Amino acid sequence: MFCGQPGFDDMDLCQACFNDLPRNHNCCYRCAEHFETPLQSPQLCGRCLKKTPSFDETHAPFLYGDALRFLITQLKFNRQFKHARLLGTLLARHLVENVELPECIIPVPLHRNRYRERGFNQSIEIARHLSAQLSLPLDLTSCIRNRDTTHQTDLPAKQRRKNMRQAFTVSQPLAYRHIAIVDDVMTTGATVATLASVLKKQGVNRIDIWVCARA
Repeated sequence: MFCGQPGFDDMDLCQACFNDLPRNHNCCYRCAEHFETPLQSPQLCGRCLKKTPSFDETHAPFLYGDALRFLITQLKFNRQFKHARLLGTLLARHLVENVELPECIIPVPLHRNRYRERGFNQSIEIARHLSAQLSLPLDLTSCIRNRDTTHQTDLPAKQRRKNMRQAFTVSQPLAYRHIAIVDDVMTTGATVATLASVLKKQGVNRIDIWVCARA
């Protein structure tokens, strides 16, 4: 995908490019915020200690550096669907070794206006590969984005949280007690926190966040 050399282990990456991907090894287990110093045991960041998020764990195996930014932005804005396959595979291989699998996965939904504009939802594209590789049900109908929120990219953290208020609703009763929310990249966590809060109010006991990269 990056250098044009043959891939390895059924991935569209050569071994050298795979080894160069920026790992998020040392991070808060709740929100996956990166720590600069190595950890001897799982820890929470100061933000999560001050205010516990509505989700329980976040798994973000990579940092949002040049390589992951290229894969995600080319998928999102240039319809490079092969990147979804690679991102899904990379995330699935991390998850199968590190997590207790949930009962289903729910990709972060787009508002219908944004979906119509873009023509697809990149989180769904990634989640399809996760669903297939981890043999997990994929729920695309229970959660609805009912507000066409402003793009989050240029907003500070406080404005991101305000922007996401009342953005999601649950359209039908949920039988699941353990759900994983899937998204491409996590910056402040405002989007997934809002969705997780809505799901918790519907009786879901545990919610994990699965993202390809942490900014």
